[in-house]
Amino acid sequence: MRETRDVVRQITVGASAVIAVIGSFVGSGAAGGTPIQDAAGGALSATSTPIAPDTPAFSIWSVIYLGLIAYAVWQFLPRQSSAERHRRLGYWVAASLILNAAWILSVQFDLLPLSLPIIALLLGVLGWSFVLCLRYRPSGAIDALLTDGTIGLYLGWVSIATAANAAAVFTAAGFDGFGLSPDAWAVLVLIVASAVGVMLAIIGKGRIAPAISLSWGIAWVAVGRLTGELISTPAGIAAIAAVIVIVAVTAIIRLTSGAVKAA
Repeated sequence: MRETRDVVRQITVGASAVIAVIGSFVGSGAAGGTPIQDAAGGALSATSTPIAPDTPAFSIWSVIYLGLIAYAVWQFLPRQSSAERHRRLGYWVAASLILNAAWILSVQFDLLPLSLPIIALLLGVLGWSFVLCLRYRPSGAIDALLTDGTIGLYLGWVSIATAANAAAVFTAAGFDGFGLSPDAWAVLVLIVASAVGVMLAIIGKGRIAPAISLSWGIAWVAVGRLTGELISTPAGIAAIAAVIVIVAVTAIIRLTSGAVKAA
């Protein structure tokens, strides 16, 4: 049965979703703020570093925000309100939403160095939320789609966004790469991103949502490096290879693990 703690949790998640949506409008420039790609001196633009995804990649936020809003509504429904998985997940999802808004504010106020620990913490929160989704099974297909699917997409995207954010912060700080060229660093980072995708596939037994969003982000890195203003053939090729590895490993694990109903 629903308890007072469930009501408090549900309201917290709902309020956090509203805050995150408002933050997204500010970050897009629609509410008078500076678009993220133009804030902080353009440090997070699509041409700031060799591992920055091309601009169309960020359209995935629309899907992620829609999923988060749907989750906020879903967890209010009577059958979900006292479900153990939502009791475990609720405050972590709320924390991710608040951290998302905090990240946007840090960039809007030109506090670029602060944005890195915030997004790193966000990545950790989403990683744990992903683990909780694995521990507590969904109640059905809708729960799997709205909860597991949304958190998976969120996690996959923030994984590549964290790498791009770190590159932007170090570049803005004048990091010289220890003698390695930007192209070499880009290839190394993309190898790590590929390894993260493989790790998520193994841990999640072939969950497709993290693979989709991570591959989406990396694919747009390839587009930006091979056709955009900042050309880097090594980074572009490495990005394509990373996508192939992530998709192939995820598909193989999914088909062999029997996790055909997992999001």
